[in-house]
Amino acid sequence: MNSKSRDGTVIRVTGPVVEAEGMAGSRMYESVRVGKAGLIGEIIILEGDRATIQVYEETTGLVPGEPVIRTYLPLSVELGPGLVGTMYDGIQRPLEEILRRTGDMIERGSSAPALDRTKKYRFYPLAKEGDEVHEGDRLGCVRESVSVNHFIMVPPGMSGTLMSLAKKGEYVVTDTIAVIMSGSEKTPITMIQRWPVRSPRPVRERLDPVEPLITGQRIIDTLFPLARGGTAAIPGPFGSGKTVVQQQLAKWVNADIIIYIGCGERGNEMADVLEQFPTLKDPRTGHALSSRMVLIANTSNMPVAAREASVYTGITLAEYYRDMGYHVALMADSTSRWAEAMREISGRLEEMPGEEGYPAYLSSRLADFYERAGRVSLLGSGGHEGSISVIGAVSPPGGDFSEPVTQNTLRIVKVFWALDADLAYQRHFPAINWLMSYSLYGNMAGQWWEEHVGPDFIRMIQEMMEILQRENELEEIIRLVGPETLPESDRLLLLKAEIIRESYLMQYAFDEFDTYTGPKKQYRMLKSIFSFFERAERALDSGVTVSNIRTLSLIELFARMGSSSPEEEDELFQAIARDMESMKNLKGAF
Repeated sequence: MNSKSRDGTVIRVTGPVVEAEGMAGSRMYESVRVGKAGLIGEIIILEGDRATIQVYEETTGLVPGEPVIRTYLPLSVELGPGLVGTMYDGIQRPLEEILRRTGDMIERGSSAPALDRTKKYRFYPLAKEGDEVHEGDRLGCVRESVSVNHFIMVPPGMSGTLMSLAKKGEYVVTDTIAVIMSGSEKTPITMIQRWPVRSPRPVRERLDPVEPLITGQRIIDTLFPLARGGTAAIPGPFGSGKTVVQQQLAKWVNADIIIYIGCGERGNEMADVLEQFPTLKDPRTGHALSSRMVLIANTSNMPVAAREASVYTGITLAEYYRDMGYHVALMADSTSRWAEAMREISGRLEEMPGEEGYPAYLSSRLADFYERAGRVSLLGSGGHEGSISVIGAVSPPGGDFSEPVTQNTLRIVKVFWALDADLAYQRHFPAINWLMSYSLYGNMAGQWWEEHVGPDFIRMIQEMMEILQRENELEEIIRLVGPETLPESDRLLLLKAEIIRESYLMQYAFDEFDTYTGPKKQYRMLKSIFSFFERAERALDSGVTVSNIRTLSLIELFARMGSSSPEEEDELFQAIARDMESMKNLKGAF
């Protein structure tokens, strides 16, 4: 093979896109090193011996004539112990390690191993020599963090006889811990696997969702639930609380592993994540929440092209932990910035633009990403299952949900949490609009709630939505003729809607106890509210006016339910029950 088939030469630089010649023999999506600084890039177009390369670092100063070095590998990530608790950039460079090496400003071409080669992990064998092993089988386990057991698995596509297996002891990730004989070929196995980010990892079978992903956010869990293994989108205008909702889900969702991708958002938002999460106590383990998280930071001041890589890097890490049998939740904030990066690269390539300048393949790229979510039966023995739940924020300009990224996302995802600027301005958080949002997992989630939490959950949720929809209709009438014309029954309905909105749907993320509400407490709150509604209707039938009902101190107690501590909870609900009994003394009631 001559030198031209191994290396190339830069002939043109257009922003993050570089053209090179002498690239005969290269492959699509092959990773390359560009220029004297060794910038990381990926081949995205091949025409003869010319390649178009998407460079994931700043190309300022790169000139024609500089070398392009092939790696003969697709853009890949390293998978193994040490991922959890680490912050990477979009191309899996460990930012804290690079900070130690280069200082606050990352130098172009800087690199460091994604996994620490010096840290030792205590290995516990789970198989034995002589076993027939297949892809996905567990060879052993190491303690990756105080919250995560990391299983060392047979890589996909490999099977054979386990010729040797390391004994219990401490090893670094590059040590050979097993040797597998396949035919006449012996393959050494270390704790590190490499996987191309654009290729989904294989599974045995895709399964239907059977239970909701509990988030602790009342409006989500009850009205618009997300299934384990499901997909959701959070679109909303600037200032409506997308990032706060994403961070709340990352803090409280009942997943084993959290992958948080800051894709093109402002640096201060990612800094907020880095400051908050290490200080948060994980309710599942009592340790720091960061002990089961992987952070991928690609902020708005980082190279635009790397936004695309960051999304694929995140979903590949999620698939790796899913293959261990974990339930993974992935938050991407935001996919709009990823789409804008695709639009910029497409423009540089002079491709035929689609709607609003986005590339014609926008919908297929979004689908490729979201379709890697799901609940699956895993390869290997043991009958293990795992799941990836994907929650993507969308930032439509001006809150226009008709723009291409939002519309193409809606065709793919099953849950739509529409954030409303008007609700945000009213200080109603989460600002999820209950009339615009929807979930296609509602029936499945409702059955789960009735089986595991309370028998009349579906009835209460249906009645809640009817009250909120009827309130919206009455507001139109009030604007036309005024509230004085409403009959008492409609005034009671407005009171019901007010209690639902302010005492149940509104939730304070920065309150120690209101920030998270578990399923049992959610059901208890709903049961108390609807018991009051029944008594209020009976009081109204006996001649009590809504004005008198509004004076009850009971309504103030409802407002305290969400923020009550576990110690106060029982006492508060007992007080609510006593006050409801005292409603019998209202004029004309009962």
